[in-house]
Amino acid sequence: MPEFEWQFTLVLLTNGVMIGLMYALIALGFVLIYKATDAINFAQGEFVMFAGFIAAAAALAGLSFWVSAAIAIAGMVALGFGLERIVLRPLIGRPVIAVVMATIGLAAVLRGVAVLAFGAGTKAIVMPVGDTPLFVGPVMLPPVQLVGAGVSILFLAGFTWFFLKSRTGVAMRAVADNQQVAMAMGINVRRYFALAWAMAGVVSALGGVVWGAMLGIDNQLALVGLKVFPVVILGGLDSIAGAVVGGLIVGVVENLAAGYLDPYVGGGTKDFAPYVLMILVLMIRPEGIFGRRRIERV
Repeated sequence: MPEFEWQFTLVLLTNGVMIGLMYALIALGFVLIYKATDAINFAQGEFVMFAGFIAAAAALAGLSFWVSAAIAIAGMVALGFGLERIVLRPLIGRPVIAVVMATIGLAAVLRGVAVLAFGAGTKAIVMPVGDTPLFVGPVMLPPVQLVGAGVSILFLAGFTWFFLKSRTGVAMRAVADNQQVAMAMGINVRRYFALAWAMAGVVSALGGVVWGAMLGIDNQLALVGLKVFPVVILGGLDSIAGAVVGGLIVGVVENLAAGYLDPYVGGGTKDFAPYVLMILVLMIRPEGIFGRRRIERV
């Protein structure tokens, strides 16, 4: 293979890894809710969008980037607690489909409220890391992507430890396995539901700030939730390690498809390539690479 093609492939792979790590951060929100409630949060993309709007509004009010990010995190924690208390707590003990439908309705509400509260225009978040990219050989690494990848690695490692080693994390996993049994053992299911949604709010705020700094904030940012869905299906809905591996695979596949297939088909392959991969995985291993296979008696 010619040297130029090797360099081109290396650039695509590196960019895919960087984007994949940021996908993994958003996917972590799906995993947190699923591990605690056994339901999929279809409003995850809207959480990211709403957090980005909060941070952008704070920045437009003259606050620094760090203060704006802190306000976004606090706002999403409050939103997570509030939604769990008002919307989701009455659904404890109900079939999982009830929670799923509630999150679909919640996604539509958040999109509408975001436009009413913040406007439909694109808003910018300026991360104070400069614009000068870091060059490693032929690879150009934008500072925003480096920070996003670093934040993703830090929080993914932190939440892995939380679920594997902490008493609270183990209790949240027990709640997801069986709510009725968990309540019979004295676990406060409501408290852990609220904690799961608050943690998902923190992850969404981080994702909203990072993706907003890279792309800008508008109501289309909610589509990142759909972009990340193949990541959690590929890696496994209940696996943090799966979110990381799935994010890396999807990021690399997207970039390789865009680099090598777009010139022949006119573009757009990176938008559907992850879904093709998701379908193949569902056909071969429906629970994902690291997902837990469940055997139920009928």
